[in-house]
Amino acid sequence: MENVMYFDQAASSWPKPPAVMTAMMACMEEYAANPGRGSHQMAVKASRALFETRKNLARLFGVKNPNDISFALNTTHALNQAIKGFVKPGDHVICTNIEHNSVRRPLEHLKATSQVELTYIHNDEYGDISLDELKRAFKSNTALVVVNHSSNLLGTIMPVGEIGELCRTHGAKLLVDAAQSAGILPIHVGSMNIDMLAFPGHKGLLGPQGTGGLYIHPDIDLDPLLHGGTGSQSEAIQQPTVRPDRYEAGTQNTVGIAGLNEGVKFVLAETVEKIHEKEWRQTQLLMEGLLGIQGVTVLGPQLGQNKTGIVSFNIDDADSSEVAFILDQSFQIAVRSGYHCSPLAHEAAGTLARGAVRASIGYFTTDHEVDVLIQAVKEIHSQYAK
Repeated sequence: MENVMYFDQAASSWPKPPAVMTAMMACMEEYAANPGRGSHQMAVKASRALFETRKNLARLFGVKNPNDISFALNTTHALNQAIKGFVKPGDHVICTNIEHNSVRRPLEHLKATSQVELTYIHNDEYGDISLDELKRAFKSNTALVVVNHSSNLLGTIMPVGEIGELCRTHGAKLLVDAAQSAGILPIHVGSMNIDMLAFPGHKGLLGPQGTGGLYIHPDIDLDPLLHGGTGSQSEAIQQPTVRPDRYEAGTQNTVGIAGLNEGVKFVLAETVEKIHEKEWRQTQLLMEGLLGIQGVTVLGPQLGQNKTGIVSFNIDDADSSEVAFILDQSFQIAVRSGYHCSPLAHEAAGTLARGAVRASIGYFTTDHEVDVLIQAVKEIHSQYAK
């Protein structure tokens, strides 16, 4: 798809660094055996590949022990492990109004089936929350606070460090959804008071789909989401007590994780600071261009404010799906439309009736592509304005 201009980075990053594909092919050809399931040299090499990836992820997120990171299929898998493995009947959980369905649905499921209390903190139209409202929401039985680091609709960056401090004060744990921030924003689980961090491999970490993970603070023991073979403590009836095996039942995606390792290494070499600076600059260029078109509304933080590379917008009264279709078919520009699995965020932004077009920028997006998207939106708007 050489001619496609790709602005759907918030769903999956593309293209990937060439080293990602090279590592995956090398794994498939040379050592795609079961990690932790044998002592022969291919299985040992597979195990080493997984551990090296854990070490690089630990370095990126400020994690002391790489074994406190368990691999998952994606952020949704990691969030379900964290939420369903931690929250108990009678617990109270707090989250925000702009959470992805990967947070909202597991929490609502527990509310409906396990006598769990749930409080949503209000977000304004820009995605910001009031820390005072959060303070007032804590109860004696508040066990967990769940927040996204950055909204997948608005690009708003949450004050995770301050939220973590409030959790410490009130004796609650903090789970952060880093679907839109891992590899893009600086994350240090210690200094930011993060107890659990769910992250994807296929977005800002530049790895393949089917990869991701969950950091779990060493003082937290989760009930495993999956039970089965691990290659360790096989004589035991229950899941192993050792990490990461306790949370990694079944054969891991060795080929994908080998690719993820190269994506993480790329991010470490470039630095998240440089990546965010580049994406923020292009985000501002895109926002400035779109805001210069009469009838175009841009959601989320205003021009000049810090945010991730997500620019959601609408053109007059045009249907967002139709706009996305025209961008794809007439201009070879890939964006996403609709509700982006975050209906409450649309409610906060006032776009629940029609959703929004979401253009998301990645590290390999060019200034030329940003300019082409702006010009395409101008042309589409001119057709609707007639």
